[in-house]
Amino acid sequence: MTAPARTDMSRIATASFIGTAIEFYDFYIYGTAAALVFGKVFFPTFSSTAGVLASLGTFAVGFVARPVGAILFGHWGDRIGRKSMLVTSLLVMGLSTVAVGLVPDYGTLGIWSPILLVVLRFVQGIGLGGEWGGAVLMSTEYAPPGKRGLYSAFPQLGPAIGFVLGNLLFLLLDAVLPPAEFLSWGWRLPFLFSAVLLAVGFYIRIKIAETPVFQAALDKAEQAKVPLFELLRKQPRVLVLSTLSFVLAHALFYTVTTFCLSMATTTLGIPRTTVLISLLIAATVMGVATLVFAMKSDRWGRRRLSAAAAVSVVVWAFPLFALLQTGNPVLLTLGFVGGLACFAMLYGPMGAFLPELFRVRYRYSGASIAYSVAGVIGGGIVPLISTDLWASTGSTVPVALVLVVLGVLSFLCVLALPETRDHDFSDGLGEGTAAGRP
Repeated sequence: MTAPARTDMSRIATASFIGTAIEFYDFYIYGTAAALVFGKVFFPTFSSTAGVLASLGTFAVGFVARPVGAILFGHWGDRIGRKSMLVTSLLVMGLSTVAVGLVPDYGTLGIWSPILLVVLRFVQGIGLGGEWGGAVLMSTEYAPPGKRGLYSAFPQLGPAIGFVLGNLLFLLLDAVLPPAEFLSWGWRLPFLFSAVLLAVGFYIRIKIAETPVFQAALDKAEQAKVPLFELLRKQPRVLVLSTLSFVLAHALFYTVTTFCLSMATTTLGIPRTTVLISLLIAATVMGVATLVFAMKSDRWGRRRLSAAAAVSVVVWAFPLFALLQTGNPVLLTLGFVGGLACFAMLYGPMGAFLPELFRVRYRYSGASIAYSVAGVIGGGIVPLISTDLWASTGSTVPVALVLVVLGVLSFLCVLALPETRDHDFSDGLGEGTAAGRP
């Protein structure tokens, strides 16, 4: 495949990066608001712990919706193209995020307030379910041979930027607004600001062209009639293994950024500003590490780095919570940095690894479904389990053990997958290869 011109690649990189940055900004501000204010705004009749659990429950709804979005956007992304689905997913999630900022509180709308919140969260999750897979395909299907890890780093940087931007806004609002005003209306501003980001992202994405890999398949009329069915028939093993391999990434990230945030501010009594600054520093390190590990995966291999990341999580699980419970800002930051660095080691290679595992005929579906189902388990269910374990036992040992178990599972599943960095990306591994055999 001929490499795209430098100006074209700059546009592609920007389109894939800004989309995931916006999408994850939307998703993360919801997680932050769920941990900090939603319990009081939408579940005021609940106890403190029950309110946090209910808030995180609405957060989990977005993960449940992700596979729905992955199936819908994956189907049409494999049938008619990556570009149109990227624009649509951006609009779906962006508009629903703005709407969250307009939902009246429980005192105004009663029970319909949390119901409306859940509905919008579900729509938001559908949008993200189609976003990540399309963004990484846009980058990797344009990449020249030997540089798919590097090119896949563009959308993989989106989460770090989105998280940093969201946290900065919450820090600013926390600094300038009295607690009562922040709780009343200040938390809504990051959601409403998403409208500006949405307009910028839409303008950039509408100008990109279809990927050459998919365009070639389109010209030859090689699209699958029902991509999901063909995926399940021809590569069920690799779909299961890839999904289980990356549950750990979601679990680790949301344990650090959502569960630890909630535990530190509500149970340990650490000032909210201190925790947000610590997370901001850790997310910045995560962004740099994601880029480095994505690039290194072109040299060292996707599987080797992913397996090493799983081992690092097993090693860091208990120190993470030990450092958190000291309440010391420096040690707290060290714990977060270590946790998100481990995440970056797994997340960096994943942008190229998942697409490379599937044939082009159903690649959007395969990568999106694996990523989204992993998100349901790791990002939606694990924080709820962790919160319940912490509340019922008063100990972080069971929470750390959850990460250890997921680390071992990820390590074993990654080893069962093939190395993909050198295979022909114009088709994929498909049936008859190590990944395709049942």
